[in-house]
Amino acid sequence: MNRRVYLDHNASTPVHPEVLQAMLPYFSERYGNPSSVHGFGRESREGIDAAREQIAAFLKVSKDEIVFTSGGTESDNLGIKGVAAARRAGHIITSQIEHHAVLRTVQTLEQEGFTATYLPVDGDGMVSPDDVRAALRPDTIVVSLMGANSEVGTLQPIREIGRITREAGVPLHVDGVQTFGKVPIDVEASGIDLLSFSGHKIYGPKGVAGLYIRKSTKMASIQHGGEHERRRRAGTENVAGIVGLGKAVEIRAREMGEEATRLTALRDRLWQGVREGVGEVRLNGHPTQRLPGTCNMCFRNVESESIVLGLDLKGIGVSAGSACTSGNVEPSYVLVAMGIPLDWAMGSVRSSLGHATSAEDIEYVIESIVPLVAKLRTQSPVGAGRP
Repeated sequence: MNRRVYLDHNASTPVHPEVLQAMLPYFSERYGNPSSVHGFGRESREGIDAAREQIAAFLKVSKDEIVFTSGGTESDNLGIKGVAAARRAGHIITSQIEHHAVLRTVQTLEQEGFTATYLPVDGDGMVSPDDVRAALRPDTIVVSLMGANSEVGTLQPIREIGRITREAGVPLHVDGVQTFGKVPIDVEASGIDLLSFSGHKIYGPKGVAGLYIRKSTKMASIQHGGEHERRRRAGTENVAGIVGLGKAVEIRAREMGEEATRLTALRDRLWQGVREGVGEVRLNGHPTQRLPGTCNMCFRNVESESIVLGLDLKGIGVSAGSACTSGNVEPSYVLVAMGIPLDWAMGSVRSSLGHATSAEDIEYVIESIVPLVAKLRTQSPVGAGRP
């Protein structure tokens, strides 16, 4: 039987046992609607309040600045559209490598009359603070940039960018879904006005997330109904999910630093082993300013889907750096924006490590991927004869 190795933690993580235990009562005896004033409702409300305090303490902000949502996508939509709705017109700055939750939100606002600038990135996938400064206009209403790219893991210079946006008086929204709970985030020192985060990236449940909104940020609700979340996001709260998110954040607060050190070493060992065993391979993303557990590699003249499927047969779960739509495989838009040539970009594979990843797992992946790539290259007309 093959060893089972899950290296797709940037996509989703397993729920931590402590998180599951914290959630279970809210599926059974604590089932009241948190908006109800009776004892059943108060029990649920207490769970939400406790989670809000846990997250606020982690970010060193006021609990009143935390809004719960259904996912990172909704948080991004609320952050960007909320600012836009409060201003009704203006200019938005983002980058070419943002998650589609941001890109398509901004594109939708363009259709409604807003204007936008999509900043380029360098070969490491990093936005230049100077480009942000140059793109600012008198009518700029928000700058929205990710803390780290989900594909290549590059950490953006948010502190430098935050100083620029703060000087200009423009709100800064950070899609922190990939950074929250993985690397330290200081919203005050970084000048962050809005921060999106999600539960299932940090060993919490799916279907729950949040948005930090600085009190001074001018916002409008984009989802209407009841008085929930101080009128910022209507809808009965996902109590069990929120409790789980709070618990996951509490665990990250005590484990994040040590885990980051361990995963960085394992990530670097994976790259070292593959580089030594495979010819014509390149590392994508910044060599050091990168998420601790993210290793994205391009194998020249090999299709990424073939590598993913081959590793899957060995019990290894990684993700392709390209998107397959209706049978047409296209290179990752992130890699294209980074200027990576097509014959390399089509062979990108992302490994994202997590809490349970061991040194033995990494050695198994290295032992599996080296002969697999060699075999695929002998079968490929463009790669035949390559080492």
